[in-house]
Amino acid sequence: MKDKNKSEKKEQEMGSSSTEVLNGENGASLLNSVDAFLFDCDGVIWKGDKLIDGVSETLQFLRSQGKALVFVTNNSTKSRAQYASKFLSLGISVSQDEIFSSSFAAAMYLKSIQFSPDKKVYVIGGEGIVEELHLAGFTSLGGPDDANKKIELKQNPFFHHDKTVGAVVVGLDQYINFYKLQYATLCIRENPGCLFIATNRDAVGHMTDLQEWPGAGCMVAAVCGTTQKEPVVVGKPSTFMMDFLLKKFNVDTSRMCMVGDRLDTDILFGQSAGCKTLLVLSGVTSLPALQDSANNIVPDYYTDKVSDLLQLLGP
Repeated sequence: MKDKNKSEKKEQEMGSSSTEVLNGENGASLLNSVDAFLFDCDGVIWKGDKLIDGVSETLQFLRSQGKALVFVTNNSTKSRAQYASKFLSLGISVSQDEIFSSSFAAAMYLKSIQFSPDKKVYVIGGEGIVEELHLAGFTSLGGPDDANKKIELKQNPFFHHDKTVGAVVVGLDQYINFYKLQYATLCIRENPGCLFIATNRDAVGHMTDLQEWPGAGCMVAAVCGTTQKEPVVVGKPSTFMMDFLLKKFNVDTSRMCMVGDRLDTDILFGQSAGCKTLLVLSGVTSLPALQDSANNIVPDYYTDKVSDLLQLLGP
């Protein structure tokens, strides 16, 4: 009865909005209409290195119901293998084939356009991008190797960069510096045809479970500012990753549900692809933000956290 009253209160708060608070009735309908659940990770499965309560049991329940599970994350700091290891460290078994990270998407984008293996890729970002590029057969520069490099402008130097760099990939970089920005700028502005690719443009991210931190969007914005160019974005809400999901799982998007904590990435990604959408309030988006009259991205359903699925629908 307490949960029912809580749900009714939230529905009243939402007023005339077309979103619905998840409850036993519409939750059962959602479960029966979906063959695959797509989950964001940061703010949905975990915060930093802390698993959100009830996630493991909920994923087990969905698997027991025959649902395919896919983890679609914009966080490019890890490769699929590294994410699989993180899941395992948190007590959840997930295969690499179930993980679609923006680092993987960047490598797959280059393959999809038949980017020449003779060209190099300059990386502003972490080891995840570097590893996925390597696995895809590409040579990269930068990334963690340039974390401590500096430029001494007082010596009036001429900054040399590799003329064979044909693409710059920018993702979340905890060690962003002036050297990296200069290198990326010169490649994009001076190397003929050099591509500018962004893993995502998230404003903030959950680097720890206590507070939000600058996301890849600020690194991408810095390169946009200095090159006066806009990137090709391969992560959510771009539907580029959805093409791989459809080929891999052979499930119509109308039989998928995107579960995420961000309106402008997760929910928009799901809506653009024709998926059902479930917003969880355990991450970036708050209930007031969802209810804000200025917000025009409305999920099909919303709830407090992923484990509400188990609480409402489980045995």
